[in-house]
Amino acid sequence: MNNNINHSPYALALPLVILVFLCFVQCLGHTQNDTRALTHFRLQADSHGYLSPNWTGADACAAFWRGVQCSPIGRVVGIELPSLNLRGPLDSLSPLSYLRFLDLHDNRLNGSVAPLSNCTSLELLYLSGNDLSGEIPPEVASLTRLLRLDLSDNNIRGPIPSELSKLTGLLTLRLQNNELSGQIPDLSVSLENLKELNMTNNEFRGGLPDAMLKKFGDVSFSGNEGLCGSTPLPVCTSPENPDPSSSSSPASVPTVPSNPNSLPQTSTITPPKSQSRKGLTPGAIVAIVVGNCVVLLVITSFVVAHCCARGGRSSNSMVGSEIGKRKSGSSYGSEKKVYANGGGDSDGTSGTERSKLVFFDRRSQFELEDLLRASAEMLGKGSLGTVYKAVLDDGCTVAVKRLKDANPCARKEFEQYMDVIGKLKHPNIVRLRAYYYAREEKLLVFDYLPNGSLHSLLHGNRGPGRIPLDWTTRISLVLGAARGVARIHAEYSAAKIPHGNIKSSNVVLDKNGVACISDFGLSLLLNPAHAIARLGGYRAPEQEEMKRLSQEADVYSFGVLLLEVLTGKTPSPPNPNPNPARLVEEEEARMDLPKWVRSVVKEEWTAEVFDQELLRYKNIEEELVSMLHVGLSCVVTEPHNRPTMAEVVKMIEDIRVEQSPLGEDYDESRNSLSPSLPTTEDGLA
Repeated sequence: MNNNINHSPYALALPLVILVFLCFVQCLGHTQNDTRALTHFRLQADSHGYLSPNWTGADACAAFWRGVQCSPIGRVVGIELPSLNLRGPLDSLSPLSYLRFLDLHDNRLNGSVAPLSNCTSLELLYLSGNDLSGEIPPEVASLTRLLRLDLSDNNIRGPIPSELSKLTGLLTLRLQNNELSGQIPDLSVSLENLKELNMTNNEFRGGLPDAMLKKFGDVSFSGNEGLCGSTPLPVCTSPENPDPSSSSSPASVPTVPSNPNSLPQTSTITPPKSQSRKGLTPGAIVAIVVGNCVVLLVITSFVVAHCCARGGRSSNSMVGSEIGKRKSGSSYGSEKKVYANGGGDSDGTSGTERSKLVFFDRRSQFELEDLLRASAEMLGKGSLGTVYKAVLDDGCTVAVKRLKDANPCARKEFEQYMDVIGKLKHPNIVRLRAYYYAREEKLLVFDYLPNGSLHSLLHGNRGPGRIPLDWTTRISLVLGAARGVARIHAEYSAAKIPHGNIKSSNVVLDKNGVACISDFGLSLLLNPAHAIARLGGYRAPEQEEMKRLSQEADVYSFGVLLLEVLTGKTPSPPNPNPNPARLVEEEEARMDLPKWVRSVVKEEWTAEVFDQELLRYKNIEEELVSMLHVGLSCVVTEPHNRPTMAEVVKMIEDIRVEQSPLGEDYDESRNSLSPSLPTTEDGLA
């Protein structure tokens, strides 16, 4: 049979065209699925609308959505959306099977991390500083390509799953500041590539494997009081022998149980009959009388001491500390009524309620009585109160601010303001841990940051022997402060709540030298006119007439701060009580830093602007001039012409990216830069 087969080129090409078309349709379907997943995520998480202006269109990759990276075939491979106040679960991201890089740190995302187990291509996962909860799911083992995992500063609880050991390529594991519990497994063998590990400030218990302690050091596990093991950790005691020193005792010494009903019977220690028939000798009687007197004297002493101690605690706040000192005639003369457990108050609060600290974090809580007993030293006096360093009995150190001008504030209003301040969480903002309210006493408890302020580093000891503040450190501190203020503005963009008191003394450094902005929200406790007059921040020109705080004025204040860092000169705030007879001299003596910088730049003496300590560094001239332009853009006279703080952060970051080398977390094999967050307190732990 003769079959005529058509071998024309068109007939051969037709199946290939169909195959390509089917592949295109399939890829288009996957692309639409990725776009649909991102749209769902935006609708769930972006309540403030930060993504809405840009996240439009049918194809996320074709429209270049903000923070979204795509592959050449149109699949979403990266999402970078840090510090945008995003809220909601992560479920909608689970269909992104090609996702390799996810950075959502410092948002307010909640729920579990389990949905991300479906994103099996993930290599870099940064979720620190959110409100994630639940446990680390065993399905984490499906993320076999994972290189860096950061779940720090969340509310994740439960044990570390054994499946985590299957992530053999892991280089970084950060789990600090959570509520993880149970024993820490030995990951030193299975995760032999692991270079950085941080499990501090959790609730781990039991023995720490020696190999883990040797490889990563005890600093990676601090803040877990239940851990034991090799030095310097406490020695582990086995259940069979909880105290080796008490494993044996002399047979002649009877053991007395703690139960009074099971004391040894007197028949076991009956004296000889010959002695029992005899009466007591005069010497024995004298000895008994003297012994009874001594015992009675000791008991009386203890009772007196106990009563004195109770009386002291009732009549003094923070016994033995500077916080407990009272001046006669002061408004704190009735502290016994304030701190008493009984009685009422005009604010309608019972004594029991007044005696409790209100915490914003479930971890590291303590009682008011612990705070009252703490030893303390005064750190300084501000416009709204005095700040003390308080060391509790367990060694925990906090900063306590006693407010002196918020007493008229009603309880409900005060609690609303504290809720605004306390729920804001960011690595560059000093965290409010707790507060205490009573009609005549108000305390704010903050994390204690031990390394002083930017003001002291810039202006302290400007004489011989001073260690200059180098350029890299200055710009790092400025960037950290800018990120903190930008987060405040973003968090409260709708209500337009400002910081209201930006100055170099309110930029403080944590244990790792990271800049944190302090005193946020305290301006809310005063009416606007009083706040402008009392607070010592760098004042914007429009505030002289408008008499109100604003986010635009914050930008101006930050610009003055930036000029202060560049020039090394101290801006002088206006005198709230000027002397009319010396008004001209005071005005001439006052340093209007923006005005002075503009005059110098106008005369083309730009080099004269910068701090002499900075001129010793080579190859930073372009950075100095670029930063000067950022500062001047912030201090323009018209508020609407100033950049937003988010734009200021971007300008500073762009300067540093262009002029500075890549960070140590650069992964050359994957061409990815890890946001190792040098601005987080635990980033160097």
